[in-house]
Amino acid sequence: MSLAIASRFARALADILSTAEAADEAVAKLRSFNELQKGSPELKNILTSPAVPARKKRAAVARFAETLGFSAVLRNFLYVLIDHRRTAMLGEILASLEAQLDERRGIVRAEVHSSRPLDAAQRQAVEAALGRAAGKQVFGKYAVDEALIGGLVARVGSRVYDGSVRGQLQAMRSRLVRS
Repeated sequence: MSLAIASRFARALADILSTAEAADEAVAKLRSFNELQKGSPELKNILTSPAVPARKKRAAVARFAETLGFSAVLRNFLYVLIDHRRTAMLGEILASLEAQLDERRGIVRAEVHSSRPLDAAQRQAVEAALGRAAGKQVFGKYAVDEALIGGLVARVGSRVYDGSVRGQLQAMRSRLVRS
């Protein structure tokens, strides 16, 4: 349920942001504010506590919004979150906003696990191959998983591409068991 709510707020903000530059700036500023909120128990308490009146929450947001250089749109968006008691969902809303902006731009994110660190050329080759398979531009998030023995495993959305030695050994074992 909270994912659907976060998605609605994110979609509303994405619809208001007119340019890609405005969207990128909004994501960066909201990410900064979210990190600030996570790192400050006092601010988090002010924004999430039902005991704190909305006007005090708005005043706190106004101060930080001015310091961080928020546009009127972002400041007002945070006010809407306060009015609907959704400030605790800012992280989920931010993740949904990024996903929706990526979708509108024809971009997909991939999680790539490899048996060893990949250099820039290898990452570019992986993203190009995944882009051809997905039919979209792909940006990867990379991690090392030594259990793969060799190769890599990539997840693009709900689709998994397994080119690891571990995956090939498991497939071979399955074929042998069925024989």
